[in-house]
Amino acid sequence: MKDDPTVRAHRDFYWKLGIDPTKTRPSGEALRRRVLNGNELPSISTVVDAYNLVSMQTVVPISGFDRDRLSPPFKVRFAENDEQFVGIGMDKPMQLSEKMLVLTDQKQVLCIYPYRDSDCTKITMQTRNAVIIGYGAPGISREKLKDAVETTLMYIKQVAGGGIEAAEVFEA
Repeated sequence: MKDDPTVRAHRDFYWKLGIDPTKTRPSGEALRRRVLNGNELPSISTVVDAYNLVSMQTVVPISGFDRDRLSPPFKVRFAENDEQFVGIGMDKPMQLSEKMLVLTDQKQVLCIYPYRDSDCTKITMQTRNAVIIGYGAPGISREKLKDAVETTLMYIKQVAGGGIEAAEVFEA
């Protein structure tokens, strides 16, 4: 799997960020490895399950956030030293370092790019509006990202209903 172009692009990007991708895997790769090793995908909610399935299929890391808990616009930046972050499933905040790339809104860190989402903006059974984000890396085309996000939105619409406002690809 390490030779898959999308996996390779994310691994190379991780190395540039100082992250060892054999220890902390990009989420799409981690999900695919889980299935290839005979384990099931975790079932969280229909929306989360839908984007996890697409992430596993495409190996593009995908996040979902409760839109009603966000304060756009979003920004990708390096964390500030000692900035606090509580990821999904974490008992206490972790201290971020200036080497860590993060996705933020105007008020908070939404994820450590692109492998750990924030607990306070996660999708729950009470979520009624979601924002879906596909994470790129150098070497991954806009088309691949857009296809992954559009497939995710199609799956979510099939299993959860609702409408789609927009699907856009932004570049830094």
